[in-house]
Amino acid sequence: MDTLAPGILLIADPFLKDPNFARTVVLLCEHQEEGSFGFVVNRQFEQKLDELIPAVLTPNIPVFFGGPVQMDTIHFIHQLPELIEGGFEVFPGIYWGGDFAAVVELINAGAIDLQKIKFFIGYSGWSSGQLEGELTEKSWIISNINPPLLFSENEQEIWKQSLQDKGNNFAMMANFPIDPSLN
Repeated sequence: MDTLAPGILLIADPFLKDPNFARTVVLLCEHQEEGSFGFVVNRQFEQKLDELIPAVLTPNIPVFFGGPVQMDTIHFIHQLPELIEGGFEVFPGIYWGGDFAAVVELINAGAIDLQKIKFFIGYSGWSSGQLEGELTEKSWIISNINPPLLFSENEQEIWKQSLQDKGNNFAMMANFPIDPSLN
């Protein structure tokens, strides 16, 4: 797989130095000639959803750092199209966005499976040609989605498991040290 498209994962190369993306996995939600965007799925944010959105009455729902762009916005992906209208299907069975007010009501009523929704603050964005340039520089490894891993709260394992899922040539990369000069 070497095609950029909605619904693929971008796995950060083990030696990518950008602090926003070191050892991250990004779900690409849109890729067009004008640019691309997605969400980092494996870096938990320090605040919970109820701390960011006072209307949410359920405590301790994790929020993930979606990326460094527009850190004043909340986004979500989910597997609940029958409950949440208006989402965009980025991969069969995985949706981005939808009616946020309905999501808050469903959470408050205890009527939503929190294992099938993931919240993000900010997003990751690339201008026209930027992501292709980063692929040429080998900053990212393209992969298929593993839906259960995508919704995992164990963010420490998502990057490693995503590499291991790609097979032997990539599995060994999961154990590379962060700084090879310390070896």
